[in-house]
Amino acid sequence: MRAMNEPNMPFPAPEPRARALVPFFVFAAFYLGLSLWAHDFYRVPIIIAFLVASAVALVLGRERPLAERVDRYARGMGETNIMLMCLIFILSGAFATVAKGSGAVDSAVALAQAAIPSKLMLAGLFVVSCLISLAIGTSCGTIAAVTPIAAGLTVPMGLSPALTIGAVVGGAMFGDNLSMISDTTIAATRTQGIGMREKFRANIGIALPAALAAVAVYCCLGGSGAASVAAPVARALVWQDAVLVLPYILILALALMGLNVMMLLFAGTALAAMIGIVCGRFTFWGALDLLGKGTLGMSETLIVAILAGGLLATIRENGGIAWFMKSTARLVRGPRSCEFAVGLLTIAVNLFTANNTVAIVVAGPVAKDFADRCKASPSRIASVLDTTSCVTQGLIPYGAQLLMAVGLAKEGGLALGSFHLIGSLYYPFFLAIAVIAAILFFRPRHARQQ
Repeated sequence: MRAMNEPNMPFPAPEPRARALVPFFVFAAFYLGLSLWAHDFYRVPIIIAFLVASAVALVLGRERPLAERVDRYARGMGETNIMLMCLIFILSGAFATVAKGSGAVDSAVALAQAAIPSKLMLAGLFVVSCLISLAIGTSCGTIAAVTPIAAGLTVPMGLSPALTIGAVVGGAMFGDNLSMISDTTIAATRTQGIGMREKFRANIGIALPAALAAVAVYCCLGGSGAASVAAPVARALVWQDAVLVLPYILILALALMGLNVMMLLFAGTALAAMIGIVCGRFTFWGALDLLGKGTLGMSETLIVAILAGGLLATIRENGGIAWFMKSTARLVRGPRSCEFAVGLLTIAVNLFTANNTVAIVVAGPVAKDFADRCKASPSRIASVLDTTSCVTQGLIPYGAQLLMAVGLAKEGGLALGSFHLIGSLYYPFFLAIAVIAAILFFRPRHARQQ
């Protein structure tokens, strides 16, 4: 995820402890257990689940004074990557609300309805998200740009909200995994000491079949959704539509130029506000009101991200990740088991950090050591690192991608929960199947030579 910097590890290496993982299971049991019991995934606030798990994590570290445990939890909440993520959420909320108020979303929806048949809309959104993320190398930037449009298309075209937003998130993760300028690609290749082209060649054979399978599913689903009546006829296009979609065009153009995701969201928000004022959609004071409402609309998302940062930092400091790394090393016996071990390690670190780039940076050196001992292909190891991290990041309900997608969907009038969205994320599931199949059945031509 390009929005994030490389992690700064503020704490010394902890002693491995299996019990440090207990809060993670408490979180899953509390949220999933109560939700299944109530038959309603909206019944249990995810914020409360994080608070309960955080309390357990703080209790487990009894060998340190309580004040020190709380201080480390707070430092995790305020970690640089978490704060950058929150800033992106704030800017995304502001952009989505102002763009909607200016009419940019309605114009983009009208253009999409005119260009893409309703039966191919889900597949179209997925493919467009794939291409954008592949070009700009950031899943968050793709989700910020496409989610408001997808949310606006849902009701007029009779689409399922979960399927529509899931198509965008899946496409965003495709580019995050494959793009030459993605942070995950850069981290994976650097930790394994290979070129980006080598990793791309190893990776495309895994990601492309998964993407094609997702496209096939979306084509079969067509316009299926919650709507039981025919979707209304798209309105006629007017010349103003070309002007109103300029904020989206600006965002994509700046992203292609390599501008930081926060700067491009700021520029897009400013342009949307100016166009709205000039076109008489709202006044200057109205623009300020929309900006305020947009940022406040992401408050739940911000709270979840901050609490997740504190909890995951505490699990790490209590030795959870270190224990898993030590346990995973026992599984390594040859190239195939090495790839499985690297995948499991990356997934675990990603679960405990909620950041795929951070997961690769943390797990990468260990993966390289495994690969050297087992004579595994370095390009294949880099591919497994990147792919498994993107699978995990595309599915965890407290990751930046799902939090942003759900938050922006709510701004667009769609009531979605992170866990409710997971079942509609076809691409990450297909990608998981593809990487497992590659490890089991397809051997790389060249392994590392000693």
